[in-house]
Amino acid sequence: MNGFPQFVSFGEALTDLIRREADTWVSVPGGAPWNVARVMACFSVRSAFGGAISRDCFGDMLWQASEHTGLDMRFVQRPAKSPLLAIVHETHPPKYFFVGDDSADLHFDVAALPAGWDGAVRWANFGCISLARQPLAGRLVGLAERLHAQGVRISYDPNFRAVMDESYDPVLQRMMAIADLVKVSEEDLRGLFRTEDDDAAFERLRAMNPEAPVLYTRGSEGAALYAGDKVWRAVPPKITVVDTVGAGDCSLAGLLSSLMRHPERGWDAHLRASVAAGTGACLSAGATPPSAELLGKLAGEVKISEG
Repeated sequence: MNGFPQFVSFGEALTDLIRREADTWVSVPGGAPWNVARVMACFSVRSAFGGAISRDCFGDMLWQASEHTGLDMRFVQRPAKSPLLAIVHETHPPKYFFVGDDSADLHFDVAALPAGWDGAVRWANFGCISLARQPLAGRLVGLAERLHAQGVRISYDPNFRAVMDESYDPVLQRMMAIADLVKVSEEDLRGLFRTEDDDAAFERLRAMNPEAPVLYTRGSEGAALYAGDKVWRAVPPKITVVDTVGAGDCSLAGLLSSLMRHPERGWDAHLRASVAAGTGACLSAGATPPSAELLGKLAGEVKISEG
């Protein structure tokens, strides 16, 4: 394989063990950073997932799914450690916990990445529980800061989970300080700032880096994109939702791919691409990105307003 990818998403790849019925469990490859990487690849951006997975059946499933999507596999490491699992014991509403003491993801070695890769990357993505699990979190935040100093653009999706308590606050501050793009949801804001006041939490978040554009997603209500003192709001087309799993990851990938492939376009066009991608993901089970044809159709149905 010649050359290196222009986009790398760093963090965790895991397996969701989902309880469907009393005695039936289904395993599904997942993890927000991994999802973003593979959706970017599906959107024709040369991409990689930077992380570590196990050498067992769960790791094999993640490896095969990564290869099938066309990710650059040189960024995936496989230490002889146990898998990271998300046990989803209830789905309506979702209730889950993680099993991953000394699991493979924690042993990701930044120094073992292929030589010269950081000279080619244009955007690097970080977020979710990888930034709340030490010692991995320290390595990734340090990597993000180094890449930022080199001129690489950084996207940050906190993707709040219950493990992000007060000890996560310094990570939030460090990542916000270097972010060139941030994605948050209402649930993220409530969890990160431990409040029910969404507006106050959003103001606190933006105050950490007023220059960073923020994609603020609100589920079926749509999304807004804040850049400087301007804001664009998007209303998604009406659809019959099959599954919302991975919709946020697809919306972030839709925005990033638009920024990378069409930098000449305005924020309204980038937001349209983001909402179309997130909407399309809801039409299929799992974090399945829409086809180019469907993406174009949905984009034409997204309503955008400014101010």
